[in-house]
Amino acid sequence: MPAALPHPALTAGHVFIAASMDGYIARRDGAIDFLDPYTEDHGYDAFMAGVDGLIMGRATFELVMTFPGWPFTKPVVVLSRSLAPGALPQTLAGKVRILDGTPREVMRDLYKDGWRNAYVDGGKVIQSFLRDGLIGDLIVTRVPILLGDGIPLFGPLASDVALRHIETKTFASGLVQSKYEIRG
Repeated sequence: MPAALPHPALTAGHVFIAASMDGYIARRDGAIDFLDPYTEDHGYDAFMAGVDGLIMGRATFELVMTFPGWPFTKPVVVLSRSLAPGALPQTLAGKVRILDGTPREVMRDLYKDGWRNAYVDGGKVIQSFLRDGLIGDLIVTRVPILLGDGIPLFGPLASDVALRHIETKTFASGLVQSKYEIRG
């Protein structure tokens, strides 16, 4: 993880995500079945060891809720204007909290809670945190498939976001993973 963002009282955001070769993180309906064949270790556990928790949007949270079990051992923050905290299943008490704030407000509040590094996940959430300059680095794994349509990883930005390539790894399965730091 980079030391910190240029905002000393904000949690630093980090992205670890897979996308099709044409830049989609999910099918239009949110399905991520195209990731199913890829079971080798791609560094996820090592990445997770360096973060204090996860921040995701409502759509990503609803997708995770369809998984056979809760996959996270670290705290999760769900950003939503429509989910009520009382709507969470009892099994997620103490594991998940719902917040309705701007990316900057959320990162400030999490910093006060002791978070220094957060995994930022979900297309729209990643895009909004990038627009606000709250992402320190991105690890993007390209999946060797063209979906033709779906939910894009990146969206409109007010200005260019300059990146510095850190490293690229290839995997026997055909996945190609690149890490970039956001250049301030």
